[in-house]
Amino acid sequence: MLGPHVVGVRVVVRRLVRGETGPSGGPAMTDLLGMCEAFGDGVVVVRPETGVPVTIPLDDVVSGKPVPPRPSARDRVPARTAQLRGFALFPDLVTGEVGAWVLRDSATATARRANSVLAFGPSGVDDDVERVVAHYRRPVAAVLAGSPEDARLTGLGWVPESHEADTLFQVAGTAQVARALRGVDDGEVEVTEDDGLGVARVGEAASGVAAHDQDWVGFRSLEVSPAHRRQGLALRVMSALVGWGAERGATTAYLQVLADNAPALALYDRLGFRTHHRYRYLVPATVR
Repeated sequence: MLGPHVVGVRVVVRRLVRGETGPSGGPAMTDLLGMCEAFGDGVVVVRPETGVPVTIPLDDVVSGKPVPPRPSARDRVPARTAQLRGFALFPDLVTGEVGAWVLRDSATATARRANSVLAFGPSGVDDDVERVVAHYRRPVAAVLAGSPEDARLTGLGWVPESHEADTLFQVAGTAQVARALRGVDDGEVEVTEDDGLGVARVGEAASGVAAHDQDWVGFRSLEVSPAHRRQGLALRVMSALVGWGAERGATTAYLQVLADNAPALALYDRLGFRTHHRYRYLVPATVR
């Protein structure tokens, strides 16, 4: 599975270690993972993730194959951690703990992610569900789709909070988004700060909100009035907000969108956003 076609591709190569004996008494072997830089003239050259390129004689190659690219650092961030970054979008958010679960309450926001328990992963406490039900007038739980918490709450009689599709948490590099928006004129977009949030507006026609936390910038409430749609205003607002986040050192951008919102997904795909994780909201059947 090795050859000139793997140059520029991430590969793993198993090779002999000359002069050494393996645990079974036979030849010693070792694996090398990295980017294939050259193949030919009797050698394969592999650059590991750290260190200098390694030249391996083809006679020493036992086996090898291409492997998928290493996920980016932002893709390796756990879903729960990504959700915690999103708390910055709601400045008045009050949080509490039920073990590892996070109670979320906002006096001003109506969004479910600001008024529900983040139940990503086991809570670690026995009476977690009872404590969630006691905390909220209308209990809502955010769970990863298909997770053990999803199955557990469903088994206890919890049902989807609405008929809406699952929510997709999407991420992209701010530099990648900025490149995709190159040429978009955001000169008419007014960007102000309100309670630490970046608020972008094009008069009464379009608006959006951004929040910065560490090196992440998130977006919500991207809206264009019906009379002004299909004029590129959403791109102008997004361009201004991405610039606002980049000025504050953000390298990762994120947003959340319903899985059946085809127009929005098409737009975000063009900007470089990819789904990091999918989650849904559940409520006890008695409060739906």
